[in-house]
This record gives sequence, C-alpha cells and structure tokens, in this order.
Amino acid sequence: MRIIKNDHLGNSVWEYDGKVIEQTASALLLEARFNRSDLVFNGIFLREGDRFLELYPIDKWFNIFEIHDKDNDEIKGWYCNISRPAQSDTEKIFYDDLALDLLVYPNRKMLVLDEDEFKSLSLDQIETLNAKKGLEQLKEIFSRSEAFIMRDFKRFI
Repeated sequence: MRIIKNDHLGNSVWEYDGKVIEQTASALLLEARFNRSDLVFNGIFLREGDRFLELYPIDKWFNIFEIHDKDNDEIKGWYCNISRPAQSDTEKIFYDDLALDLLVYPNRKMLVLDEDEFKSLSLDQIETLNAKKGLEQLKEIFSRSEAFIMRDFKRFI
C-alpha cells in the first residue's frame, strides 16, 4: 500500500510503501520501513530500515507510528502526527498533516512538537479544535497506566 503524507493544503510531501498488517472497521495498521538516512531526532536515533508500525484510526485527528529498531525490534518510541482523518482505498492511504506532533519516549515522557508551526496554519476554528482534541486524546492514550503496544491497539482506539 502506498502511504502519502500531505501538507495541510493537501499537497503531497512524502510517499513511501507499507503493507497492511490488520484492518478493522475503526482503524488500519500498516508496517513500513524508515526510508531516510540515519538521524538523531529529539534524542531518538532513527536508522534507515527501522520498522514502523503505523496506526491510522478512522475518524480520528491523529495517527501513531510505533518505532522499532531494525536489528533487535526494541521499541524506540512513538511518533504521533496530528492530522485530518486519513482516507484510504485498496492501493493507498493518505493524510493531511497539520504540523503539530507528539513524541512519546519508551519511559512515557511526552514532547509536543511544532506548536508554532501549527498556530501559523490557516485552519478554521473547527479544524483547530479537532486538532487540539486529537492531541489531548493522544496524551490520554499514552498516560494510561498500562503500556501502549501497537498490536493491541483495539483497546485504545
């Protein structure tokens, strides 16, 4: 399946391939590989080939990427995009990224990213409220006492 990340105007900014792991009436779970050069991102070492489990809930204003080390499959963290609800067909899924992100470390520490960029977008009041609600929903998911594991997503979404 082709995964297409759009900017807030609907213009494609990044595309890559993934495979469907599970599909339910409420979400789509994909597996993809990090296809950029190695980099340190807010203290997390991302390597080309790291495994991402990507959850796209239907009708939610976010998606969640669970990042696994390519060698030992250890979870490095979760990267969450605030976005309009994803849309898909049999060949592709796409989402409009709204700049605001939540990075969650394995120890559950949370870091909100790109708040200034989000504020500068020309979103209407309803979209702004939905995006902020999506961020709050993510914080709630990751603040629960039990561990969030992507393959057990049905308990959380």
